[in-house]
Amino acid sequence: MLQKFGFSQYESKVYEVLCASDEPLDATLIVKYSGVPKAKVYEVISRMIEKGLVLDSVSEKKKLYTALPLDLVIEKLTKEFQVSIAQLKNNSSKKIIMDDRVWSLKVDSSIQLQCKQLLQEAEHTIHISLWKEELSDYLPILIEKEQAGVKVEALVVGDVEEPIPLTALYTLSPNQEHQALEKNRLIIIDEETILFAGVEKRAWQAMVTKSKPFVKFFTEFFYHDVALTKITKKYEEQLMNDEEIKQLLLRLRY
Repeated sequence: MLQKFGFSQYESKVYEVLCASDEPLDATLIVKYSGVPKAKVYEVISRMIEKGLVLDSVSEKKKLYTALPLDLVIEKLTKEFQVSIAQLKNNSSKKIIMDDRVWSLKVDSSIQLQCKQLLQEAEHTIHISLWKEELSDYLPILIEKEQAGVKVEALVVGDVEEPIPLTALYTLSPNQEHQALEKNRLIIIDEETILFAGVEKRAWQAMVTKSKPFVKFFTEFFYHDVALTKITKKYEEQLMNDEEIKQLLLRLRY
């Protein structure tokens, strides 16, 4: 029985001998009746004392040992087992396996479908940056999600003429001299998944990942663009009249 509860064979033998004896035994008699090697007996007895199944005492300068009664041992082991089961049931800690893989995706139609899928999966927050020509494709989902309680922040590149029913909408109006501006899409879902897509050699390519460093970087990238959008809109005349700052702004790809 004890071995089924994780006790060793020697521990079980020591307990069996002490439990069967009407009188306390010393280490010599335990060795004699249990078959536990003399070199091991004190180590085994010590473990059993620590586990609460053996009691020890000193009588006439001799150390004696006796066993906790069997019915008490059964009660003790039963309670400990029940406590372990309860802890197992209530244990909410899970090993978190970090998924830092970066997936690549090509073909614009597939990338657009992946964008919409991610937006549909959002439960808490959406950060999205895209060009005005694509806004109509994603706007119904963004409105639906915001109405459902998801916090939506959108940055649109290009002049948006009609009112857009989103609480946090930022629009960037590119300068005509801005030759470095490149089309791209950025979607950050629940601050844990990002999709970034851009044009390379006239073909769309995208990356999708949950890697925390990438998520952190692109979230900061998003707010970098938002900050630039608001600053340039508010101080456009001053900034564009400063040739040095103007050239720096025109080098940005956004």
